[in-house]
Amino acid sequence: MTQPTRTALLFTLCATAVAATLTPGLAAADGRPAVRAEPAFAWHACEPSGGAPVPAGQECASLRVPLDYRDPGGPAVEVAVARLRTDRPAARRGTLLVIPGGPGSSGVQRLAQKGEALRAATGGGYDLVSLDPRGVGGSTRGRCGLPAGDRWLTTLRSWPDADGGIAENTERARRTAASCESGGDALLRSVSTLNEARDIDRLRGALGERELTVWGTSYGAYVGAVYAQKFPQRVDRLVLDSTGDPDPARVAHGWLENMAAGAADRFPDFAAWAADPAREEAGLRLADRAEDVEPLLLALARRLDGSPRASDVAGVPLTGNGLRQALQNALYSDAAFPALARLVRAAQDPLGRPVLPPELARALPDEDASLMVAGICNDVRWPSSAAGYARRVAADRERYPLTAGMPANITPCAFWKSGPSEKPVRITGEGPSEVLMIQSLRDPATPYAGALRMREALGDRARMVTVGQGGHGMYLGNGNACGDRAVSAFLVDGVRPARDAHCPN
Repeated sequence: MTQPTRTALLFTLCATAVAATLTPGLAAADGRPAVRAEPAFAWHACEPSGGAPVPAGQECASLRVPLDYRDPGGPAVEVAVARLRTDRPAARRGTLLVIPGGPGSSGVQRLAQKGEALRAATGGGYDLVSLDPRGVGGSTRGRCGLPAGDRWLTTLRSWPDADGGIAENTERARRTAASCESGGDALLRSVSTLNEARDIDRLRGALGERELTVWGTSYGAYVGAVYAQKFPQRVDRLVLDSTGDPDPARVAHGWLENMAAGAADRFPDFAAWAADPAREEAGLRLADRAEDVEPLLLALARRLDGSPRASDVAGVPLTGNGLRQALQNALYSDAAFPALARLVRAAQDPLGRPVLPPELARALPDEDASLMVAGICNDVRWPSSAAGYARRVAADRERYPLTAGMPANITPCAFWKSGPSEKPVRITGEGPSEVLMIQSLRDPATPYAGALRMREALGDRARMVTVGQGGHGMYLGNGNACGDRAVSAFLVDGVRPARDAHCPN
């Protein structure tokens, strides 16, 4: 989960004004008629945000959408939008929407990170767009008024006590839910997958497009699947990258629990890397044998449970749960392995001073923490029995020691009084056959077993390409050349494998 950008957008436009300005445009490159908005948005240069440079030509704007779609003429919220137009207008075949993960990640920032690579991979075939979902980044924000102590990643993720107890987690979850109930606003209550799908369709209409091609990653893949289920005639081609189990009875609750198995699937990649003699020269080799790396990390986490180590951030020590969270984050990408090994080495050294990853060095802003909570609690009702969570945590700690029971633990959703306002969408095989899935066999966040459930739900509508590279987020990121080619061929030419396929690493 990435921290949302906090860029402020300067322009707004009423949705009714957008609808009034749609005019026919030129035909698309493949001869299909295209409808363009002239002018639908007050585009302007994007401001740098989140440490990512803005690609030349990326533009930003804002779109007003209903706070509550049951009252379309009522209060509205602002949704931040970004666009990177094709650099090859003659090759343009439409608009490609990039949906970020999360819940809580910024699409404006995601486009800044991936836009140039995506434009090159698709041969300039698309204008690229993305949005900050409501509550995120440059969109209208909300807050619960959470105290700073409850806004650390290691408290928002419910890591049990060293002995596996969850009493402190339970009280914090109850306190957080109560704060959001009393201090939260209508914006936070409106954050949901269905409303993000509706906002996407408002964006499509404002852009003047009859259809969108979509690339959704992680939670964004689920949003893309829901959008295609709710608006099947509005999707041209759909790429689902690193997908979770779409079971409508569980969704975010199930995704969190599945992370225990995902970490277990992925950890051997790090263990092999950390035991490789090639790490010796840089001082990053943690053990002589791969099978010794997990016991080493578990023992170090237990020592830090009892004796946290002073870090490079004054007043913020490295704890056992801090190390466990750093491990979970590092499993997303091989590129993060060296920093994790350095953290472990520093924690082992009596004279060392561990350098905390940025996401562990400070509390999250109230708006970001509140959105993270609302984003997982609003879609589906979670189990409410603290005793039931305690039993599941004990079993999960035994089966998956690397995650120490966190994925099965209680969250504020157990005490979320407002509950979901709508039933989650059931993903089915009904609809156009326009879906390509790409999935690592060893994904720490959305494990392969969950992706198989999405593949089963989509039936003949989809094909899935599995990738031998471990990690989370395959296309133009953690993937391999074979996987990237498969997705690019689908986006550019509509070509999918005749049957599910595999790309070895």
